[in-house]
Amino acid sequence: MALKLEPGTRLVVATHNPGKARELAEILEGRFQLVAAGELGLPEPDETETTFVGNALLKARAAADASGMIALADDSGLSVKALDGAPGIFSARWAGPEKDFAMAMRKVEERLEEVGADDLSAWFTSALAVAWPHGPAVVVEGEVHGVLSFPPRGDKGFGYDPIFLPEGLEQTFGEMAPEAKDGMSHRARAFVKLKAALL
Repeated sequence: MALKLEPGTRLVVATHNPGKARELAEILEGRFQLVAAGELGLPEPDETETTFVGNALLKARAAADASGMIALADDSGLSVKALDGAPGIFSARWAGPEKDFAMAMRKVEERLEEVGADDLSAWFTSALAVAWPHGPAVVVEGEVHGVLSFPPRGDKGFGYDPIFLPEGLEQTFGEMAPEAKDGMSHRARAFVKLKAALL
């Protein structure tokens, strides 16, 4: 059977990150009724997989099975070429339990200085997974490439956005209007693939 998501379906968004929940809601353009896992008091599963795809699936399955609702999960992060792809799947963990991304961005800058990097190429990856309770799941992945820029600029977006300059642009994701970022981000690119698969 073809898996389809009907408009208006109630979805649980498997995140406890308000910034990510807000961005996913904007990208979904009001097609669905969304409730965040945090609002339902669902536990956050340990992200034990070694890839974005694996962790997105794990989070979607955990939320779907615990809530009995179709779940949407995102696992995303920043990968830096000169740091062999770090922080990658550990992007959130670099910010510590307090989710202090100012500290995480400093850590990226310090690591780049330690390795004497002159190549500041980086990319964001987003894996989006949709899982049915105790049933099938679909997962897709999107990327956006660019370079890192220090010091951080802008207070929009969240996470590492203030140090990421998308290819060919002068503004960091932290300086961009949300609708501009939503039109080209890693999450938006993953969502285009998800739409093709499910809508």
